[in-house]
Amino acid sequence: MTAGDTRPADQGVPPGRRAGWQRVRRHTIDVRPLRHTPYRRLFIGNTVSNLGYQFTAVAVPVQMYALTSSSFWVGLLGVAGLVPLIVFAVWGGAVADAVDRRRLLLGSSTLMWSATLALLVQALLHVDSPVLLLVLVAVQATAFAISAPTRQAIVPRLLEREEIAAANTLNSTAFNAAMVVGPLGAGLLLLHGGVATAYAVDALAFTVAMWATVRLPPLPPPVTSEPAAVGWPAVREGFVYLATAPVLVLSFAIDIAAMVLALPRALFPEVAEKRFGPGAIGWLYAAIAIGSVVAGLTSGWIGRVRRQGLALVGAVVAWGLAVGAAGLAGSLWLTVLLLAVGGAADLISAVYRQTILLTYVPDGFQGRLQGIFMAVVAGGPRLGDLRAGASAALVGPTVAWAGGGLAAAVVAAGLALAFPALLRYAGPSRTR
Repeated sequence: MTAGDTRPADQGVPPGRRAGWQRVRRHTIDVRPLRHTPYRRLFIGNTVSNLGYQFTAVAVPVQMYALTSSSFWVGLLGVAGLVPLIVFAVWGGAVADAVDRRRLLLGSSTLMWSATLALLVQALLHVDSPVLLLVLVAVQATAFAISAPTRQAIVPRLLEREEIAAANTLNSTAFNAAMVVGPLGAGLLLLHGGVATAYAVDALAFTVAMWATVRLPPLPPPVTSEPAAVGWPAVREGFVYLATAPVLVLSFAIDIAAMVLALPRALFPEVAEKRFGPGAIGWLYAAIAIGSVVAGLTSGWIGRVRRQGLALVGAVVAWGLAVGAAGLAGSLWLTVLLLAVGGAADLISAVYRQTILLTYVPDGFQGRLQGIFMAVVAGGPRLGDLRAGASAALVGPTVAWAGGGLAAAVVAAGLALAFPALLRYAGPSRTR
């Protein structure tokens, strides 16, 4: 094409080939949101920083165990991260509704970057303090709790309404790809270098997220007749709004059921050792994320679904059934395959849950509801680990795993049938 040529890009392509290409596009991941420059920068920054963070996520427990030789201290890292994550996610979401979201994201991202740099410095100086590690993890979690709901609340400002489902799919797919590649890369890096190298990779990757944040346009709060509440009064307003939105309450409740009842990752070490052998552990941890990535890459249809509430419930039921079947599988590869199916269903449910939240909630409440959602997302898997471990101690890993998956499917279907508001919910859709 020459300059000024306005002919379609596929003009001159044989009709049969053109139709085939269009069919492929309808079933592959929808990348239309990336045409918006601010969102594209944000997506690149998030993707690179998520990948870098996986190196820290592996290095911190490795360093803690090397310092203490105690799994109890390693477990304390989860507590150190969970408490500030829940508290500050809700509070940070409220602040995001009252201030310029770009400035808040920049401030919280700077705090998180500083915590990562502090991890690097303490490793280089061989401070060797378990307590300091707990403190730095808590600071990181605090910063993430503020930045994550703010970042999500920014998305509707950067895109057209019908592109939000595609953006959520892109984000979820990239996150799960990082969950596959990052830990594998971190494991290889730690074999040949110290934890300081892993922290350095994370710090370097986070510079891309900082660049993307700096380049965002100003995002002031919506203009209203009354000044926006700040602090805990605003948090209370968010919960009051949530109580009046049964569609959102049900989507949160179903997500909690899916994670608390069905997530089997706390059982992976025992199952790998007793059923499949130690070499299986990496495949078990990666299987769910692998399925999510595959589902994301073939997700062109997701944005065309109108009955998003029904699709969300169906995906959660499929997740529970797939996980339950994986708990009964006798071979490693069948277990991995079924977990991957569950991971694909989990990605679909996550996309619709976030899409409903971003399109249902008015802009003035986006930050607060994103904060509450972040607390749900953070708390559910950790409670799921506790449930799985306690159940396995009582009834064994097979019953704890398979029974949890089945219970999640039954509870999700039961909630949806008992309170059908979510099943009736229809969101925006657009054909490609």
